[in-house]
Amino acid sequence: MSIISSTSHAPASSHTTTLTQRLTVAVCASILGACLVYFAGFSHIEAVHNAAHDTRHSAAFPCH
Repeated sequence: MSIISSTSHAPASSHTTTLTQRLTVAVCASILGACLVYFAGFSHIEAVHNAAHDTRHSAAFPCH
């Protein structure tokens, strides 16, 4: 029976992010998410509408 283990010796502070970087990522993710929700919610493409139909109704999101 063999046991394989590996450890990383990288310092804990090797990857730091600033508050500005984190806020930028959060804002970009929010904009992308809102675009996807509104695209699926108000799309006139039948395949997109049907793919998300039940989820929208269960979340009380208007689609008609």
